[in-house]
Amino acid sequence: MVIDGKDGDDASRLVQVRFVTKLQPPYKAPNASIAIPGSLTRRGLSIVVNDLLKSKDSDWVAEPFDFLIDGELVRLSLEEFLVVKNISAEKVLEIEYIKAAVPRKQEEPLLHDDWVSTVDASHPEFLLTGCYDGFGRLWKAGQCSHVLEGHSGALTSVNIVNQKGEGIIRVATGSKDRTLRLWKIDTEKDEGQFTHIRAFKILRGHRGSVQSIAAKPSGDMVCSGSWDCSINLWETNENESASDAVSVKKRKVNSKVDESQLEGEAASTLVGHTQCVSSVVWKQPEMIYSASWDHSVRRWDVETGKYTWDMFCGKVLNCLDVGGESQALIATGGSDPILKIWDPRKPGTCAPIYTFSSHSSWISACKWHNKSIFHLVTASYDGKVMLWDLRTAWPLAVIDSHQDKVLCADWWKGDSIVSGGADSKVNISSNVPL
Repeated sequence: MVIDGKDGDDASRLVQVRFVTKLQPPYKAPNASIAIPGSLTRRGLSIVVNDLLKSKDSDWVAEPFDFLIDGELVRLSLEEFLVVKNISAEKVLEIEYIKAAVPRKQEEPLLHDDWVSTVDASHPEFLLTGCYDGFGRLWKAGQCSHVLEGHSGALTSVNIVNQKGEGIIRVATGSKDRTLRLWKIDTEKDEGQFTHIRAFKILRGHRGSVQSIAAKPSGDMVCSGSWDCSINLWETNENESASDAVSVKKRKVNSKVDESQLEGEAASTLVGHTQCVSSVVWKQPEMIYSASWDHSVRRWDVETGKYTWDMFCGKVLNCLDVGGESQALIATGGSDPILKIWDPRKPGTCAPIYTFSSHSSWISACKWHNKSIFHLVTASYDGKVMLWDLRTAWPLAVIDSHQDKVLCADWWKGDSIVSGGADSKVNISSNVPL
């Protein structure tokens, strides 16, 4: 079979191919080899596959596909790709097609009163956001259900620590007021309007703004990075312990005695960075990663309190995340527009294994997909959110739905991208097939 194209009349440029896929029916095209023009790009290849699928099913509705040759995504014309990769076109070329990882839908934005600085979308039923107005907010079904009040400065980080029983979650927040606060929220409680929540514990000890927090996988501790150059570790229990200072006295609210608030001190402190600790990640019980404005990434042994590995990146760092292959790759973003991926398993190397440079301003957030070893998302001061795949240097999707700097981003429910920014909105781009 010969497929016509713009250059299809030039027989010397025809390439014999076979389309294969790991997708389940009805996405499986006929397995026979066909001749297609070498001038076809990803869009043209997608048209061919959709035509093949429609030949099997007259009700087939066309959708976009991506294409892999030898494990690498095709972003050039077929002919150019073969030349660059030195692949022979004399034999039948096997091309794998997958669903294009682009958002299919833009949900209604969640409106805030000030800049949205942080978001945690790790729970499938709701979103947790932090805002420059000093409030945290829990969102369910597009509506604000709970407001976390008590901080005296802008929130910089929010984290769902763990779930305690049916509908009860514990949350940690960090703020420019130099404190962390711990909250217990009944997510199933519905009073017809949003509920105001007070923290059950205030964690004091940082001498500068709290910039980032992360929970230990077990949920019994959180760590925090601060402008005071330190990383503090805190217990999240609801009872007083050796690390808890005096409880805040009970206060009267509307002639009723309100619950007391515990105050906690740091269980330990990790010292070594020389400037602001901008990001912390705690995905393994014994290990914490941190990024700093001192241009370094460090890996800390929780038990000893010492860093066991560090890396100089040459730029101020705003964010990092750990994921990818074997949950071992480090993604960093900072004061240049370049997303960098590092592999600490390769000793003696100071160079990133991947660099992605489509942003035009500082990168404010980067986040690996928790199920895919290839995909991650970034947010930037250029107002854009970008979806990346390690198998190509170009972004899979550019989400341009914000009207100002984008300050945070996260994955939600495996197929949605959530982002917040200086336009006081949280935007949700959904139906991303991965």
